[in-house]
Amino acid sequence: MRLKSAIWVAAYVRRCYVEGAPAVVRRRGAEEAGAIFVKISRLDGTAALFAPAPQASFDEAHPAERRFVSSLKGGFVRDQDVEARILREMEFDSDLWLVEVEDRQGRDFLDLI
Repeated sequence: MRLKSAIWVAAYVRRCYVEGAPAVVRRRGAEEAGAIFVKISRLDGTAALFAPAPQASFDEAHPAERRFVSSLKGGFVRDQDVEARILREMEFDSDLWLVEVEDRQGRDFLDLI
C-alpha cells in the first residue's frame, strides 16, 4: 500500500530541511493520492522539475515506492521554463501537489529513474 500524498510530502519537506535545503509546499493537492511535483531551484535563475514516474517503471517488488523523472529535457533550465511547465500541469491536474526546494547544489533527495 502506498503512503498518502500528504504524509509523503510532509516527510520529504522534513528530509530537505535536515539536509539544509529549505522546502515549501507551494500547492496542496489531493490528500490521498494527488500527483506530486518537485521543483528544485538553484537560486541562480535555473531550476529543475520532477514529476511522478510512469506506473510501468515501478518495480514489482516495491510497488508502493514513489519514483520521479525529470519533466524537462536538460535537467536544470531557466526558472521561467519550469514555471510555464508547472502552469500547464496544473491546468491538466487540479489535484497535484507542488513542493519547491531551494538548494544551490541542485540536490533533489528523490528516487529517480
